[in-house]
Formats: sequence, C-alpha cells, structure tokens
Amino acid sequence: MIGKTFSHYKVSSKLGEGGMGEVWRAEDTKLGRDVALKMLPEGFAEDVERLERFEREARVLASLSHPNIAGIHGLEDVEGKRFLVMEVAEGETLSERIGRGPLPVEEAARIAVQIAQAVEVAHEKGIVHRDLKPSNVMVTADGQIKVLDFGLAKAMGIHPLSGDSGQNTQSPTLSPGMTQAGMLLGTAGYMSPEQARGKTVDRRTDIWAFGCVLFEMLGGRRAFDGETVTDVLGAIVHKEPEIDKLPSGVPQRIRRLLEQCLQKDVSRRLQSIGDARIALVEWLEKPDVVEAPTVPIAPWRRFVSWGAAAALGAAAALGVASFLRTP
Repeated sequence: MIGKTFSHYKVSSKLGEGGMGEVWRAEDTKLGRDVALKMLPEGFAEDVERLERFEREARVLASLSHPNIAGIHGLEDVEGKRFLVMEVAEGETLSERIGRGPLPVEEAARIAVQIAQAVEVAHEKGIVHRDLKPSNVMVTADGQIKVLDFGLAKAMGIHPLSGDSGQNTQSPTLSPGMTQAGMLLGTAGYMSPEQARGKTVDRRTDIWAFGCVLFEMLGGRRAFDGETVTDVLGAIVHKEPEIDKLPSGVPQRIRRLLEQCLQKDVSRRLQSIGDARIALVEWLEKPDVVEAPTVPIAPWRRFVSWGAAAALGAAAALGVASFLRTP
C-alpha cells in the first residue's frame, strides 16, 4: 500500500486501523499537504443502503468546522476503493497520554473543555458521535485536542434529541478487545446504559461517554471495566462508577459533574454537553471556590421545623385578630 497513488493521493505510511477500515497518511500532490485516507472495508462498500446513508452523513459532517474537530475533506471512489479524505491530526492519542498515568486535574479539565466544545458543535447540528473515547481524541504537543472519527457518527434528524429510528442502529464499530462485533455500535467501556442495551440513543449518550473519558483522565483507569465485553456491559448497566475512589485532589465540583454525566437514567443525566463545558470553565477560572456541602435534613428535624412554622403562623394570626378586636 505504501507508495501507491489513488488519484492525486500518494500513500506514505499507515496510521491505524479499526472496524471501519484502515487509515493511511498520504500526500495530496495537488495541494501539497498531508491528509489521512480512511479506506472503507469492501463489505461496507458493497452494502448499498449503508453506503448511501454513510455518504449522506458524510455530507452533514463536512459542515462541521471547529478547531477541535478533525475535518473531512472528501469522499472518494478510486479504482474500486472507497475512502474518506480527512485532516491529519498530529500528536498522541489521549489513550496514550492516560497510559502514562492520571492527568493533573487542571490538565484534564482543559482537555475536557475542548472535547466538550467539539461535541457541542456536533450536537447543535443534530449529530451524535456514539464512539467518544480516549483513542478517538488526539492531543497535540501544545495541548490542543482533535476529536476524531466523527465519520462514525449518526445524523439524528432535525432535533438533536430525536431518537435513532434507522435500520442499522446495531451496526458494529470494532475496537481491539472492547467492542461487541456485529451487535452494538460503539466501544463497550464507553457505552451508555441505553446504548449497551441496544436501545435508541440521542446526544445524552455522548454526555455519558464524556463522563467516562473525564473519569479515566482523572483516575488513570476506566470508569467501567471487566475481563470480557459482557462483564463491561454488565458493569455499565448495573454498577455505579467509583467516583469516591478518584485521587483526593479531584475537587468536589468536578466529582459532582461526573455524577451528573454518569447517571444511568437519561432523564436525570446532564442534558447538555454545553453545561459540562461551562462547569469546567468556571472551575478553571475559580478553582478555589468551595461548593457548600448539601446536608440532608433528618425527618424529625423536618417535622420540628414544620411544627415551628405552623406555631409561628398561628401566633401571628392570633395577634392580628387580637389587634383588630382592640377598641
């Protein structure tokens, strides 16, 4: 493959591979720039319906323009090869960065803000990523991030919260050792509970994955893990993330954000990725502000409070009545 030319794209090296095909670095000889070519598997190209839907979604995704999103330049068909022409994102993946240990809270927050910005832009256009994970986030030497593989996203129709009613909602996205081939779209360790059950998904599934990524940056380990894919999916559906076991330096405000992102009930989950971005920006601006703890009121205290209030109300009423009767 190296040295081969497709149209005006000359392949120079391999960048990676996955269930959606192999990715190669190539030189765009017309424009004199490096690009990434994502070669689609033959089986994908032979499925007319899937290919038509993919091309339609690629056109929508081409409208995404943001510094934190690796852009799509085109969709080509050369010598029987179908491939995406994409922006090359230089640096290391967030997965590689986490592999060296947990990130300092401020560094994790700054990266998470950029991830949220990228996802927010997509959600505003009704696009859900559905495979947000550290290996799909590239970190440059100067700390800028690029969210990759929006080409695997799902266009969700006019409203960003509309359900996915397509016929291919369970088409696979492979990831080494952590994806259920042929059953579910996404990577097991970052799937939302509704995604793990094969149900319809909306933008809140990305908010769950965002929480998983932030947890992993802070803790150096996955929020949900196991020996097998089944174990991982079982943990996602039935277990709570061990937020209390994160390093002691993780502030309460960020722990609370994680709790909101990782609510299993979508109706109780954070509803907008923009809210996560705002919370992180506010913490970065004022990290020393301490959030007052919420202390639950014991039932007997609540009864006493209600009783006191009732007594005060009665006394006030009697006082008014007495005043009115006074000649």
